Amino acid sequence: MSQPTSAQTDTKPSGVAQIARVVDRERRTLARTRTFVILGVGFAAIVLGLAWSSGGTSGGYVPTVVGLLTPLELLVPVLAVAFGYRAITGDAERGELDVLSTYPIGAHHHVLGVYLGRAIGLLVVVFVSLLLVAIAIVFLRTEPVGWYASHASTDSPILFARFTLLTAFFALTILAIAIAVSAVAREARTVIVLAVTALVVVLVGLDLALVYGFASGIIGDGSLLHAIAFSPLSAYRGLVFESVVITAAGTGPQTASVPSSVFGLLVWTVGSLVVATLATKR
Repeated sequence: MSQPTSAQTDTKPSGVAQIARVVDRERRTLARTRTFVILGVGFAAIVLGLAWSSGGTSGGYVPTVVGLLTPLELLVPVLAVAFGYRAITGDAERGELDVLSTYPIGAHHHVLGVYLGRAIGLLVVVFVSLLLVAIAIVFLRTEPVGWYASHASTDSPILFARFTLLTAFFALTILAIAIAVSAVAREARTVIVLAVTALVVVLVGLDLALVYGFASGIIGDGSLLHAIAFSPLSAYRGLVFESVVITAAGTGPQTASVPSSVFGLLVWTVGSLVVATLATKR
């Protein structure tokens, strides 16, 4: 972006104020766009329907987690990409990026504001959907619930809360990837192709790369638990098993390294936002 004039520099708002303005714009955009409202309602209905039809809501919190994990591995990336894949592209098509280049706002502030604004809407959808599932479990479960995961075979709402937070974390990571795709593409036709490609890579490609690496001996037995963090999807799955499913069972083989998986998701999130910033500057 071009350098601001001296007059602009004198009145340049703080970084926090710049980000807040973009966040407010994105929030208002999401609120008045019917597509996002329909998308959120549809997502909540599908998740609630899957939880009920699988019988998890009558079995308890952890059975519901087990039943929802695989569908959410597909649904959450699709939802996050839908929220973010046109975030920067839309600004470019409307000429707003060119206008922004004449104002004292940094590309990193713009990208972060867009990300946070879209993240608010995305998190509302994820949290409300899973909250509805938790409420359904309260009314439909057939066994008493234990509140503390302190011994084997305990089914606890705390474990479901962990699952909800991990799902939100996963959604935020995919949103960052979608915004990076949006910034790189800049054009509507290109961004659709790149968004679909990114979904395929995240949902299939990276996991296949891990399988190939393990089968060919590139990834050894001792490093597999850490290598899983290379794929956002595998990192999310491993965290859910380690922090929720195995915790409830009280025993079982280790499925992932929690620190490595958390670090992997953070790297994907921050790295994607850096890519989006660099692409926005061009």
